[in-house]
Amino acid sequence: MAELFQEWLKQNQFDRAYFPEIVEKLYFEGDLALRKLTSYFVLVLLATVIATFGVTSASTATVIGAMLVAPLMTPIMGTTLALSMGNGSRAVRSILLVLVSVAAVIGLAALLSFAAFFVDFESNPEITSRVQPGLAALVVALAAGATGAFATTRKSVGDSLPGVAIAISLVPPLSVGGIALAHGRFDDAFGALLLFVTNFLAIILAGSVVFWISGANAVTLSKSQAEARKRAYLIALTSAVVVTLLLGGTTFEAYRNEKEYNLVQQALAEWLSGSSYETISTLVRKPNVTITLAGEGDLPPVEQLGKNLQSTFGPALVLQVKARTQENVWYPEAPISD
Repeated sequence: MAELFQEWLKQNQFDRAYFPEIVEKLYFEGDLALRKLTSYFVLVLLATVIATFGVTSASTATVIGAMLVAPLMTPIMGTTLALSMGNGSRAVRSILLVLVSVAAVIGLAALLSFAAFFVDFESNPEITSRVQPGLAALVVALAAGATGAFATTRKSVGDSLPGVAIAISLVPPLSVGGIALAHGRFDDAFGALLLFVTNFLAIILAGSVVFWISGANAVTLSKSQAEARKRAYLIALTSAVVVTLLLGGTTFEAYRNEKEYNLVQQALAEWLSGSSYETISTLVRKPNVTITLAGEGDLPPVEQLGKNLQSTFGPALVLQVKARTQENVWYPEAPISD
């Protein structure tokens, strides 16, 4: 089996004759560097506009369009290849381009978010799906990063890159981060930026492994170059461990939120039993619970539902029940005893 694998690797080694084309695609060098950079930033800004309004309007199709337009994968993959080849100057230039791009996207998204009359941070799926990334996001990012590196080294599979752009979210989480910062939602901004950092590190780590396996890496390096590459990979790996721990925390938080949501739904079903009201929406952000109902007649006593939920949410519970004809807010300052 090992011999078959080695033979497969030998037959599928990176064709170094293709390297100049990869350099042309990933780096902004030569006589046309300024023109290529201009085109790059035009696409980044346009992708930001599309992503920002796609996110605020909860339009999945529009957000996917922004993913396809955004060229941010280019300097990130350029960083990965430069590290693999031990080319420090290209790696630094690519990382600086990524940082400038990140700042541009966040800043423009923050400005554009004020053009949206209302931003729903509670139930908009394009926002909520990006402010609390879990470990699954890391797995997807690793797979997408490996795919992107493989497609980069194979001219015959270059058409797979649009699929990679959709699979790995780069500009949309930055747009969400800018929107959240503009509205003072710093926890949401942190979650969105954590998702971007996760994707960035995953591309570098998974891409470097693929470049190494395929032979698209520097075999001979000077001692200083080898040490610099080793330090870069150590920093990337350490950062990935930190990010993994953070994602583990958000995964646990998501599990706890799901459990609390199910408890609310169960308490709601018991509370509404025998009435004509049905639940339209339920928003749970501890200690706040907001419920929207539709129906006719009198509501069951809201205090009854509050007492049932207080065992889960504690004395700080703020329960808001909205119906067509009335609205009740229940927020006791102390635990209610039977």
